[in-house]
Amino acid sequence: MDIVYTIWLRNIKLYLRSRSRIVGSLGMPLFFLVIMGFGLNEVVRIPGAEEGYVAFLIPGIVSMSVLFTSIFSGIQVIWDKQFGFLKETLVAPVSRIEIMLGQTFGGATTAFIQGVIILVLSLFIGLQLTNPAGFVIAFLFMLLIGVTFTAFGIGIASRMEDMHGFQLVMNFVVFPIFGLSGALFPISSLPSWLRPFTLLDPLTYGVEGIRYGLSGSAQIDPLLCGIVLSGCAVVMTVVGAYLFRKITV
Repeated sequence: MDIVYTIWLRNIKLYLRSRSRIVGSLGMPLFFLVIMGFGLNEVVRIPGAEEGYVAFLIPGIVSMSVLFTSIFSGIQVIWDKQFGFLKETLVAPVSRIEIMLGQTFGGATTAFIQGVIILVLSLFIGLQLTNPAGFVIAFLFMLLIGVTFTAFGIGIASRMEDMHGFQLVMNFVVFPIFGLSGALFPISSLPSWLRPFTLLDPLTYGVEGIRYGLSGSAQIDPLLCGIVLSGCAVVMTVVGAYLFRKITV
């Protein structure tokens, strides 16, 4: 477990030392919250909900922040591959699975921190907690989202050599995942032919889980959300570890 902790700590230090990365990652979530949220707050009404659109939007934007930060953690693998750090790590007498787990937990933790920052800023924008214990539920789902999509990003990055190509592929994948998750609109308002795609999206269960923690209501049972997202985290970690084991440098 020492190698897992060491790789995890390295990722955390790299993240905390890069202030531009932290600040830059806040741009899009804050844009959605402030511009889109308040711009549509008086126009959009969520059926069956008393809260305004801003309150409905906050869980989705927190999920978006965790999603983007975690899935792009895979860039670190390509970066390490290009600069030789990964080769030095792989030739060490340690398991590749341990290296992958360290990368996954490190990326998930940085994504969690990014989500917490957005969550704290949301308290000044209009978030009203019905139950302070809801933060614990929201934190749990944020961590599950982080692990799921960090492992996914690392698995894809393991098969790629070009950093720019990875970004293009991930953009092609990330926006449908985010768009179908119900982060910006209630999934009950979707046409019937589109709902199955939404229910196949792992982020949907993360968004609804966080929404339950922050507002006390969700369109999918929170226990089901936890079970599905936990299963996705395990599956993605196993698949990511399999792909990482086959990495060549």
